[in-house]
Order: sequence, then C-alpha cells, then structure tokens
Amino acid sequence: MKLALHINDYAGLGAPARMASALARIARTAEDTGFCRLSLTDHVWQISMIGEEHEPMLESYTTLGFLAGQTRTIELQTLVTAATYRPPGLLAKIVTTLDVLSGGRAWLGIGAGWNEQEAVGLGLPYGQQSERFARLEETVQICTQMWGEEQDSFVGEHHQLASTLNSPQALSSPRPRILIGGGGERVTLRLAARYADAINVYGGPDAGQKVTRLREHCEAVGRDVDEIEKTAFLPIALKTAGDVDRLLDELRRLHESEFTTVYGAVADVAALAPLETLGSKVVPEIAAW
Repeated sequence: MKLALHINDYAGLGAPARMASALARIARTAEDTGFCRLSLTDHVWQISMIGEEHEPMLESYTTLGFLAGQTRTIELQTLVTAATYRPPGLLAKIVTTLDVLSGGRAWLGIGAGWNEQEAVGLGLPYGQQSERFARLEETVQICTQMWGEEQDSFVGEHHQLASTLNSPQALSSPRPRILIGGGGERVTLRLAARYADAINVYGGPDAGQKVTRLREHCEAVGRDVDEIEKTAFLPIALKTAGDVDRLLDELRRLHESEFTTVYGAVADVAALAPLETLGSKVVPEIAAW
C-alpha cells in the first residue's frame, strides 16, 4: 500500500509572498519521506467543508507546474479537475505539458464537478448534472485521443474539435494515467470502469461498497477490475500519541477492501513534522501490505 499527499487548504502557508517557499518545502519533504504522489484540489474558491470561500486558493495546474520544478520523483495530479472548467483540448494540452516538464510524472485526475457556487461566481461553465457527466465522458475521450496517434476530428454532443493534434506528446507511456474521482455508484463508477486507470472515493465505511459496484460495472463492459487502481481519500491529523495507530487501523481496513493508495489531507502540513512522522512510522509499515 502507498500513501499520497493531498493539499486542499492553503490558509496555513502564510502570506502570499511565502506560499511558494512553503509549498516547495512541503513537496520536497513529501518526496523525501516516501509519499508516492502529490495531488492538489482543483477549486477556485475554498469549499465549505474546509473553510470559508474567501480563504486562499491557488490555481491547481499553475501550482503543479511550479512543484514539478521543485521535485524529481513524486507523481503530480489534481484530485480532481472539474471537467467543465477547462475546454478538453486545452486540458489535454495542460496535462501533456506538465508531463513533459516533470519528466513523465503527470496524471489526469478528473470528475464531473459539483461546486456550482464557485463556477457561477467566476463565470465558469457548469450545467445540469447529466450534462456535466456527458462532458466528463467526452473530455476523457478527447484526452485519450490526443494522447494517441490519431489526429482526426472529434465530434461529440458537447465538444467538437477539428483536429486532436498534440505536439509534443506526453512522456508517460502509453499516456498519462487517468483517475476518475467521485463516489457516484451509477454513473461515476460506470465511467471509471470504461475509461479509468484509477478511481478515487472517500475512504469512509462504505468505501468497500464502491469497489463492489466498480466490479459490477467492469463485468458489464468486459473489463478486468484489477486493471483499475483503487484509491481513497482520508483526512489525517496527528495530534495525540495514538493517532498513528488509529491511522494504521484505517489504512488496514481500506487495504482489506482492495485499496492500494490513500491520498491523505494532512493537518498542519506546513509544519512538516506530520509528514516526517508519516514517512517514518506509516509509509514503511504499509509498504509491506
């Protein structure tokens, strides 16, 4: 099992002039202590589950590009991009660029999107739920086509591209991996069964049920469920002496439900000490599972 670091809160990084250096330290520490991936939330305003909407929020792909230059091995992605926020051809180009400049470390983390308030607030495309899922599927199709040899047009219900020319191509082989995030059992996991290299769901008590539903969708489309990496998201806070043991219990529960990577949103991450503790007491322990 592996541990990834997820950053969804920039309020603890200090004043804007200090954010770059703080993020660089966090990314390098995560890499040095054995985290396999670094993911960023892809929002433009802070979400209510974390803080207030006016709290600091950096644009994710600009930040990932900066962090690519500060690291050497850790994989980079969003968790996850709302499919409607960027035109699919441009999104494929962005992830390709990140992959090339990071030496082949980029993932496409993508979902249908859910935050209408921020989308309306900044004038970003949003739409009804059915439309967002349709756009998600077309976006994954376009990205996959742009990362292949085909340069033909793409004509979908919501997106039309005259050409899917993409030069330079990504370094990841055969293409950047695609993670579809979200716990919707009827649509999200169905799309994941068809297109994804990995899924991401919340690591709560029903996480195992999501794997069961994914397996059913894979059987329906004739795909081996073992081809899809199962990943989960967990908030992590190390405040008391027993927190590491409790975290290990949670990770073992997820491991027993076939999850192989957990993205942890680590409280007080800018202090670096929590990352060092996880690197010394958790990463080596779960690596043997």
